[in-house]
Amino acid sequence: MIAHGEMKEVTIWLQTIKEADCRIEYTSESDPKKYTTKVEKAIARNAFTVKCIADKVEPGNKYIYEVYVNNKKQKFTYPLTFQTPALWQWRTDSPDLKIALGSCFYVNDEQYDRPGKQYGTNYEIVQSIANQKPDLMLWLGDNTYLREADYGSRTGIINRYTHTRSLKELQPLLASTHHYAIWDDHDYGPNDGDRGYTLKSYTKEAFSMFWGNPQPYDAEGNYTTFQWGDVQVFLLDNRTFRSPNKSKTGKRTILGEKQLQWLMDNLISSTATFKLIAIGGQFVNPNAVFENYSTYADERSEIIKRIGIEGIKGIVFLSGDRHYAELSSLDPFAHKLTYQIYDLTCSPLTSGTFSPKSDAEKNPFRIPNTDIYEHNFGMIEVHGKGNDRAIKLSLKSTKGIDFWSVDIKATDLGYLAK
Repeated sequence: MIAHGEMKEVTIWLQTIKEADCRIEYTSESDPKKYTTKVEKAIARNAFTVKCIADKVEPGNKYIYEVYVNNKKQKFTYPLTFQTPALWQWRTDSPDLKIALGSCFYVNDEQYDRPGKQYGTNYEIVQSIANQKPDLMLWLGDNTYLREADYGSRTGIINRYTHTRSLKELQPLLASTHHYAIWDDHDYGPNDGDRGYTLKSYTKEAFSMFWGNPQPYDAEGNYTTFQWGDVQVFLLDNRTFRSPNKSKTGKRTILGEKQLQWLMDNLISSTATFKLIAIGGQFVNPNAVFENYSTYADERSEIIKRIGIEGIKGIVFLSGDRHYAELSSLDPFAHKLTYQIYDLTCSPLTSGTFSPKSDAEKNPFRIPNTDIYEHNFGMIEVHGKGNDRAIKLSLKSTKGIDFWSVDIKATDLGYLAK
């Protein structure tokens, strides 16, 4: 799997089935000289996972790579490629960027699944995503589903992460797209899990072993940020510090004080045109149902208020969780903002679908005709020159066909036209 990419290094993730020495050999598409990574040893303690660092790379290049295990070149039937972000600042316009989105990725395992109809279907959706050739993919939580037999032990957690990652249909997408992830309750622990989950250090360890995000901001939390072109992505942790959903005493929080301050500091300091905030549950939806942020109304209101006071431009929320998809927006006048803040909800990839039944569950902030109640994935395309930058949001079917798309100009996200 291709993970985090910077201008001067790229992380490539591997998993073997037994102890082995692993390395990557790679060449630029424009330069035949071959480079190799340091040899990394896959061991049982780390679930036979390794991260090889390609550190002989240059900005704005595309690379072809080969995988060697115990000095034997591995054979694949699909392309193995990665890229580095361009050094565009002070030189040219920011390059266009294509980002795939998805959440709720359930892979069946009959022995441990609930009896009855299979919950995971349409695995071919990941091939449809690969066919779109995105530069990056953001996994928006519930990227694996820990079962009752899993989340009580380190062994169970690692076995579940391994089982999901081993899905045959997934491999081509992993091999040539840069992947980033947040977690939600099902890859964190029990259903609707919160800060009280005893084994959260084990799931954080597993998450770190199986994903290659930039280093988290602190040792306890699972939140970080990265920038690619003029897009900065904020990967939030909505579980580690979360007070119980049913709590009636004490301060109710999802992010916790430290993470919330980190988010605001980085939003204020960001020079990116577009600031994508990835979080498991819906942020914009005002209905206080299920695990929407509105069930923690005070903290949600604080975030909106501070965004308005600080005059932070270019924010778009990205969410999963709900087992259906929609695009929502905040009315700027009602919330003392200078522009509409959108929330693109993409869910599910392969798990069961859901349709809100009562009026209390229907989102009044939904953009009309954007609600989809079947398997789907999202796509973000950032494009345009100079001051005409825009971000196209679309939702696609398991076959990769558009359900809908909307193009939002930077000037619609708080920036002044020039």
